[in-house]
Order: sequence, then structure tokens, then C-alpha cells
Amino acid sequence: MADALEDWLRPTPAGLWCEPGGFHIDPQRAVERALVTHGHADHARPGHSAVLATPETLAIMALRYPRDRPARQPLRYGETVQAGSVSVRLAPAGHVLGSAQAVLEYRGRRVTVSGDYKRAPDPTCAAFEPVRSDVFITEATFGLPVFRLPNDLEETRRLLRSVEAFPDRCHVVGVYSLGKCQRMLGLLRRSGYDRPVWLHDTLERMTALYRQFGVDLGETRPLGDAQGLAGEIVLQPPGPEQRTDRFAEPVRVFASGWMQIRAHARRRSVELPLAISDHADWTGLTATIGETGASDVRVTHGAPDALIRWAQSRGLDARPLEPADRHSG
Repeated sequence: MADALEDWLRPTPAGLWCEPGGFHIDPQRAVERALVTHGHADHARPGHSAVLATPETLAIMALRYPRDRPARQPLRYGETVQAGSVSVRLAPAGHVLGSAQAVLEYRGRRVTVSGDYKRAPDPTCAAFEPVRSDVFITEATFGLPVFRLPNDLEETRRLLRSVEAFPDRCHVVGVYSLGKCQRMLGLLRRSGYDRPVWLHDTLERMTALYRQFGVDLGETRPLGDAQGLAGEIVLQPPGPEQRTDRFAEPVRVFASGWMQIRAHARRRSVELPLAISDHADWTGLTATIGETGASDVRVTHGAPDALIRWAQSRGLDARPLEPADRHSG
């Protein structure tokens, strides 16, 4: 009889713990051995003694945490290593540069931990690859049926139509530094925009790292102290760092899956919301569960309940990864 999943892979206060492999996946605090799925700060934290990840994720962590000195073990997509009695490989997750699913094999069972992922085409990172699995642990950031995101190129064309309609105004687009900034640049290029794009200083270093890994993003210019910029597109991080008072009649834009909910756009005073996400929407989540062939589904992050009910209605053994009293954390 096969071991129950919780006998060897289970949530702990430090993160998801693989006991026979002796490592945590995306640990939430410093641990001895960490497998990190991608470089976002809620998954890739400093202080670990040893980190296994894709070469791109290790480079992102080195850039973000220059004083951190873990033992770094790069693992390219498709390569396999042995950790204790567990076989480990990484498969592309399509989320950001270097993002990966952790594929674990132990005593004849294959478990895939998705990390964060998306299914929309994105030439700035390797495309998601479904992995046939016995157990699939999936995120559910947009795990509600309301989240059926529009085509990202059409959303980008909305931005370009606005730039054309208002040549005397500067369009200031809120984007996160890892993933969304570079994806927005890629979408602009795929939509035919060949003019330079102005980047806030905090976005420059990560964009340069993407270029080091061969990602072509077209011409960008450092924002520095530039002012006015009528008719131009500026990318800035959202939140307190995003200042618009120095630009010519700025159009406030924000690229996020949450912009599908107009109340979120109103709260942020966003004039032009773009519903562009680096996470799978409802359609992507449900399709991916089917493609894995997993009979056992565990759901984590975001809104797990609706996705669990959907999976159960199709005869799957689906439940939250964390106990109910830990969902909010």
C-alpha cells in the first residue's frame, strides 16, 4: 500500500517539507536545504544554507540578496537529481524567468508542486509544461470562476490605442519588477510598438538580468530625472514608489489580473486598468488539473475552495494543502 502523501510531504510552519528528501519547498523562513520554484520574494527568501533552483532563479536571488551566500545548486529543466530517497526534477511553470514546477518521485508516486504558473504565451520565460502526475499541488491565486482573463495582446492594444488617442499625455504603467515589467515590454513589442520604453530605476537591474539570459525586450531608457514625456510609455513599480506628478497629464495604468475587478482599479485611482496576469486564471487552472491526470489534487494560496469543489465534482480527491485554520496565512 502506498504511503499517504502526508507521511512524507506536508506543510510545516517553515513551509512544505519533504521528509525523505530532507528539504523544504519555497520555505517561509531560513532552513538548511531549500528547493525554490521561482524568484519572487514570497517564494525565494534569503538565509538558507543551501538552495536548489534553476540557474535563472539562482541569478535572480543573487541579484536581490547580494549579501546572501547559500550553497547554490543549479538544476536545469529536465535534469534529475537525487535528494535522499526522492528523485527531483524541475519543469517549466511559465510564470517568470526561471520559474519551475517541482516534480518529486518517491516509492512509485509522482507529485508535482506547481509553484506559481500561467498558461498564456509569454516569450520572456519558458512555457508551462503539464506533467502527468499522481498528485498535483496547485496554486489558486485566481481560483474563482469570475477570473477568466482577456487576451493579453488585446489588453496591450488598448494601451496603444490610448497612447495614440492622447499624444499630449504620458502613460505611466504600474508593473512589478520581476516578470510583469519584462512581460509588458514583450507584449508591447509583439503588438508592434518599436519606440523606446522608459523604465524606473528599480526596474532596470532585473530587466538587464533578463537580457543576460537572452530575452530580447527592445530598446529601453532609464527614467532618471526625466520629466514631461508626452506621448511616451513609462513603466514604474506600483505603490509608494510610483510618482506621476512630473509627467505630462499622466494616464495612470496598472497591469494586473486584479484589474479585471473594477473596484480594485477605482481604489487605486487607475484610469486604464489592464487585466494582465502572470498567474493562471480559472480556465487555466481547471485545464491544467485535467492535463496532469492527477487523481489527487491539493490546492494552496488564493481562493482554494471553489477549485476544490470543481475538482471534487469531477471525482477527484481534492482538498486544501494546509489545514483550514491555516488558510489565511
